[in-house]
Amino acid sequence: MNNSERLGLCYPVISALSPGARAQLLGAARWLTVPAGTLLFDDHQACEGFPFVITGSVRVAKCAPNGRELPLYRVAPGETCIISSSCLLGNEDYNARGITESDTLLMLLPKPVFDALLGEPAFRGFVFNLFAERIADLMQLIEEVAFQRLDQRLAALLLGKGRLVHTTHQHLADELGSVREFVSRLLKGFAAQGLVKLSREQIEILDPAGLRRVASGIDA
Repeated sequence: MNNSERLGLCYPVISALSPGARAQLLGAARWLTVPAGTLLFDDHQACEGFPFVITGSVRVAKCAPNGRELPLYRVAPGETCIISSSCLLGNEDYNARGITESDTLLMLLPKPVFDALLGEPAFRGFVFNLFAERIADLMQLIEEVAFQRLDQRLAALLLGKGRLVHTTHQHLADELGSVREFVSRLLKGFAAQGLVKLSREQIEILDPAGLRRVASGIDA
């Protein structure tokens, strides 16, 4: 299966385009194979195109001057990057950072072709529908950060990763937009309550029901 066929499987909108628009898209496609941990874009950089992720994933985060990050969302195959969309639509530079989480194959659609394809109803609907979905996700993130305590967010995060969580305290802090010291302190508190068992780069969930109570704020 070639890259164009894989693109069509991940993004069914390709087959909904008119033959001319599809040819225009595929003719302008820039294929990139990017190793894990690569900085794809950063604050104040110009947006060069619209990314389609075929394999791998990209983590998009807002970064503070002190180095702390607040993860905003991940772009997996079949999904789009709202930051890239908004920058292209508004002719603005990036205001967040995108880093590959694993080896990633993506197709970058240059801005002039992106602009032209917005005249295609199928492509325009695809962009704005996923834009709306991402906005809803970001609103939920804002609600969590603004109204939930860090222990609630940490408990909810652990519950979504299975019985054995292979991770580091730093990685959990990065996912929560916090610092390692705070997360480590909370994890030790969870362990003291018998909710989890801590070991090197691994957390075992001992009491899922108890963690759910923490996540819901019942133990507040």
